Amino acid sequence: MFIMIFAGIIGFFMAFSIGANDVANAMATAVGSKAITPRQAAIIASFAEFLGAVLFGTAVTKTIASGIVNIEAIGEPTLIMYGALSALIAATAWVMVATVFGMPVSTTHSIIGGMIGFGLVSGGIHIIYWSRLAQIVLSWFLSPFLGGLISFFVFKSIVHSILHRNNPVKCARLVSPIAVGVTFFVIIYMFFLKNVETAHITSLSSGIIAGILGFLISRPLITRFIAKNDNSQYDVVETIFRKVQVLTSIYVSFSHGANDVANAVGPLALIYIILQTGALSTGAELPPYILMIGGLGIAVGIATYGYKVMNTVGYQITELNNTRGFSIDFSTATTVLLASVLGLPISTTHTVVGSVTGVGMARGFEVVNFSIIKSIIYSWFITVPFAAGVAALAYILLTHFF
Repeated sequence: MFIMIFAGIIGFFMAFSIGANDVANAMATAVGSKAITPRQAAIIASFAEFLGAVLFGTAVTKTIASGIVNIEAIGEPTLIMYGALSALIAATAWVMVATVFGMPVSTTHSIIGGMIGFGLVSGGIHIIYWSRLAQIVLSWFLSPFLGGLISFFVFKSIVHSILHRNNPVKCARLVSPIAVGVTFFVIIYMFFLKNVETAHITSLSSGIIAGILGFLISRPLITRFIAKNDNSQYDVVETIFRKVQVLTSIYVSFSHGANDVANAVGPLALIYIILQTGALSTGAELPPYILMIGGLGIAVGIATYGYKVMNTVGYQITELNNTRGFSIDFSTATTVLLASVLGLPISTTHTVVGSVTGVGMARGFEVVNFSIIKSIIYSWFITVPFAAGVAALAYILLTHFF
């Protein structure tokens, strides 16, 4: 019972750190572009993350295994339980350290690093799936590159099709509904593919229907808004994209809660199952109250400590406005969708940073703060070894004392 209570506390703090880092990182572009205020971001993310975690976060304990450690080779369920707890402690420690310094890091990679440390101590190098670790290393380069590449071209297309035209408002009236339609297509396609886990054809069909509806509904609304607005042409264009970016921000939070809550409560669920049954069952679903612990922790994290990472990503890399912020959100969602379809190893955190950088570079290298990018990249490379070292130490201590 003591172990479960202790694991529940650690799981809550892991969820808290996810909210303070991962979620704040996802909401940072909307805050940096002033589409929403930091307070609004905290409120939106808190509710959306909690609902996403509770309604669609029925992830199995696959997160704790993650294909990185052959836990069946260890055999003893009690040792696996201590290993899961060690990985949870290590990941929480690293993500909180990174958050204090405002560095956006991958919570998934932190958990995987923790599992590697536990696996090396308990079973040796032969139970680690090194090919999976190679994929993770590949994602450090692939994620920001793809995100940056897509955001570069998305923003350039907005510049050439709207902002650099003689009549930007007239062009926005024509182009913006298309952008809204494509955005809705990507959002719904990805949501069904990742959260509802339907077949590709069903997800694709749902996305196409949503895209068409988004175009048809937004076109008269945008036309009416333009007719009633007498601000400067560029202000009108930015306001249009600001409204779309609010929708993408809500989606990012909801989807994140549904997907990444398992980073916090997957290990907790594994511990719970072993304590209840005395055996390992990797197919067991998360009990509802455990999902609520994760959802609540994420919500509290974004609301109380998310400003650190939001400041780094939203303000320190490059200056953002609504068209740039939309380009980043759209590029991040598109990159993650493409990765899901193709089975590529992608980190959402790394993708966002790459997308922000890509938008900055589309305006010129001189407007990008490469010193802060260098610090962020250093933190990515430290993630796995730091978490592995802490997890190994925690595992040794736990097995020694208990």
